[in-house]
Amino acid sequence: MLVGAKQESSTSVGLIVGIGASAGGLEAFTKFFAHLPADSGMAFVLVQHLSPDHDSALTEIIGRIAPIPVVVAQHGMRVEPNKVYVIPPDATLTIKDSCLFVVKPAPARAHRRPIDSFFTSLAEDQGDNAVSIVLSGVGSDGSSGLAAVKESGGLTIAQAEFDHHAMLGMPESAAATGLVDYVMEVEEMPAKLIEYRDHLALVADRKDSEGTRTDTAEHLANVLAVLRAKTGHDFTQYKIKTVTRRIQRRMQVLQADSVPDYMKHLRENPVEPELLFRDMLIGVTEFFRDPEAFQGLSAAIGAILDRSPDTQILRVWAPACSTGEEVYSLAITIQELIEARSISLDVQIFGTDIDDQAVEFARAGRYQRVSGISPERLQRWFYEESGAFCPIRQIRTMCVFSVHNVTKDPPFSRLDLISCRNLMIYMDSELQDRVLRTFHYALKPDGLLFLGQSESVSRHATLFALQDKAAHLFVRRDADAQFPAMPMPAQTPAPNRLAGDAGRGPGDRIDRAVRAALVKHSPVFLVVDRQSNIMRYSGGEVARYLEPSAGVASLSLLSNLRKSLRIAVRTALQAVEKNGEGVVVDNVSAIIEGQQRLLSVIVEPVEDTGGGEALYVVAFQEVRAAVAKPSQAVDGVAQSPDAMATEEELRRI
Repeated sequence: MLVGAKQESSTSVGLIVGIGASAGGLEAFTKFFAHLPADSGMAFVLVQHLSPDHDSALTEIIGRIAPIPVVVAQHGMRVEPNKVYVIPPDATLTIKDSCLFVVKPAPARAHRRPIDSFFTSLAEDQGDNAVSIVLSGVGSDGSSGLAAVKESGGLTIAQAEFDHHAMLGMPESAAATGLVDYVMEVEEMPAKLIEYRDHLALVADRKDSEGTRTDTAEHLANVLAVLRAKTGHDFTQYKIKTVTRRIQRRMQVLQADSVPDYMKHLRENPVEPELLFRDMLIGVTEFFRDPEAFQGLSAAIGAILDRSPDTQILRVWAPACSTGEEVYSLAITIQELIEARSISLDVQIFGTDIDDQAVEFARAGRYQRVSGISPERLQRWFYEESGAFCPIRQIRTMCVFSVHNVTKDPPFSRLDLISCRNLMIYMDSELQDRVLRTFHYALKPDGLLFLGQSESVSRHATLFALQDKAAHLFVRRDADAQFPAMPMPAQTPAPNRLAGDAGRGPGDRIDRAVRAALVKHSPVFLVVDRQSNIMRYSGGEVARYLEPSAGVASLSLLSNLRKSLRIAVRTALQAVEKNGEGVVVDNVSAIIEGQQRLLSVIVEPVEDTGGGEALYVVAFQEVRAAVAKPSQAVDGVAQSPDAMATEEELRRI
């Protein structure tokens, strides 16, 4: 921790601290300002839940305790250091260009979230000079705005009751987001802010005009290599500026002076890799985000249903779904269209994310923050339980959530719609290209792609055409659907992309060799080593052929394959290892998605991998659906696929 920078430098940093509170807030405010020095150089904006029908004495009470002037916030007032601004009753308070904006009257109580409103505007206006503090109060106001502050690079704090456990109510709700940097008692907060202020002043001359540290670039590849080794997640193809700012934010929270100091902490502290990983995933989401876009999406889905009235199933994928608000918004939109047409339709919405905590939250489906949902929809599609709003069963049953990495895991297939908004803006062009090709492969002909307002497919005009500009909705073109490359993470540190030598590692040689080996087959495939461990995979529907065994997780192909395929694959692998020549096993029977199918199992040795290791491609090519007649044993009892596979192996021996 680094403290003690000169006051002149810290004043120029100009931290603006938003503090939100409700019931019990007065006591917390009193303790906070009793421990604040008079020359902090910071400005403080207090957003208290106040009665709209009475004048407030909050300004006068805080003024008797605070060592700096306390005033009621007025419209157009410029925020100055060493001053406290208090929200007036019956008002919404925001900030823009360091000036306060006061709008009266406040919204109706059901839609009134004054702390979220101010925090969100503070994040947009001040970036990493923003600080949000959630103090005592009932409900969840402040949690959404706090997420915006963290997304912008600011500091987030919540009040602790004791032993650094968040106080019940608003602080607990904020801490439950996983986006709070410090949970601490009110008396400790001013000292922590002084430390943070001094650190920002100390490193100010290491930032460029946009506030990004210039000393991070040379260490970026090494930091990401450590993160990948510790967590298994690779961010080397995310935009350099985005990744740098997320690393910088962790350094600011820790007051780490240099990047090597932070790398040492990253290596040695068992918790820090997970915290950096979570910071990389920060995303601000809400129900029906961008209502105009959702209206366009609803019209497009409605057109699909009208065009194909006999449609029996609708399949939707929402990668990077975060905590599930987008998925449930899609489900509600589709269900409203179904009811308007009085039709029967099986809807499957797959919500995926690499953040296991976010996926668990989405599965639980318990929301204290329901901004974006109209009162009518809230009443129709949710029920309230213990202070949380939960989607009704009709909506819940449409939605399936799972951990999945869109950049490396096999995609879903035969989809009518993919909703992936504001993910690709964080990716470099190469990774964007891979993801868009994955989406093209996964969608049906004329399937829809729903992107964020800042995202584009302009470099992929052969794959997608614009359907609705306002909604940022695209339709899949009937181009060749190539199997998307889904590389496994490299096991060695990634090359420094800043040096310009990306795309030349051993993984790329393996990909080229694999494609050459399979040019005459073009099936779905996996690459395994001599011990049958999965090294990488490609080809979209790999998941159709997998059925992991119960127990400890393993990369063994034979432990993850469907049981009816294991004997044929093991036998073919043994033959290829022994003879060094490719093997094709035809007419292998397997149950795929509830139907018995005949496959060709293809095993080929992979040449010229550049690493000297023996690798093999195991591929599956569906020939046709098998005749729907169960195989009969001697006693007339139908044989299982496993028994049939064993019998087939015996015939080949």
